[in-house]
Amino acid sequence: MPSNNRWPALPYREWKDTLETLHLWTQIAGKIRLAQTPWTNHSWHVTLLVSTRGLATPPMQVGDRDLALEFDFLDHVLWFRLSDGEARQVMLRPATVAEFYADVLIALSELGVRLKLNPMPCEIPNAIPFPDDVAHKSYDSAAVQRFHGALLAANDVFGRFRTGFLGKVSLVHFFWGSFDLAVTRFSGRRAPPHPGGVPGLPDSVAREAYSHEVSSAGFWPGGGAIDYPAFYSYAYPGPDGFAAAPVAPSAAFFSRELGEFILPYDAVRSARDPEQALLAFLQSTYAAAADLAKWDRAALECELGAPRKVRAV
Repeated sequence: MPSNNRWPALPYREWKDTLETLHLWTQIAGKIRLAQTPWTNHSWHVTLLVSTRGLATPPMQVGDRDLALEFDFLDHVLWFRLSDGEARQVMLRPATVAEFYADVLIALSELGVRLKLNPMPCEIPNAIPFPDDVAHKSYDSAAVQRFHGALLAANDVFGRFRTGFLGKVSLVHFFWGSFDLAVTRFSGRRAPPHPGGVPGLPDSVAREAYSHEVSSAGFWPGGGAIDYPAFYSYAYPGPDGFAAAPVAPSAAFFSRELGEFILPYDAVRSARDPEQALLAFLQSTYAAAADLAKWDRAALECELGAPRKVRAV
């Protein structure tokens, strides 16, 4: 059994209310990134990155300074740091989304940063505008710290998996719209237009995100059709036979409702070697997608990277 510190328990029902509140808070921070950074393919400009303390943005230009945000899940603070040394913080505590949004706007104003933010959440059915949301107001600090532990563990394995690809591959990054950590490989070929229809997301954004053929995997803490934390892997477009492809480990299965392979987080957490169990899932589901869609695997892949070992060419 692995260390609880490395793969902590993350029972969805016990922190569901906090998860939903935190999801909306990260969207508020993400909207700052959306408002201030030039568009990058597949919406990569808006994502957050896992840090040793939580989730953070890269620096973004605001006038003649740069601004970075970080959700600190150890001290439970959202930091606003400017390149000239000025900083503000908003405490992470039980508070409504409306209160949190107002606090964020105050912090930005005190720093002299004036932005026009879109107050509507993305990718959430029946969403409430941030200034009006008094329904979501939970914050369980211990649960958030466990979530951060799971993100750190998944981030490391995803990062290792990423090193085995020579083609176009994303960073390991956190999408605040869907509230998941993801890494995506590309075949290099264009994909058919995405049908769109994602709640709170213009169809043009979904179509640009899926403009090219992908095999994508990630970690999601749960919600909706899956009321437990899980790893997922899907292909777009999904090749014929994908749902029936053999994958590892044995706990993985194809969800026809979601159209993707699912591996429960607890199956990884309880494995004799969690890292290898997760890596087997990432490798086998990618191989299924690439083989069935006839990717040029010989040209796109390489051995997994290792510290201080230069890739052989």
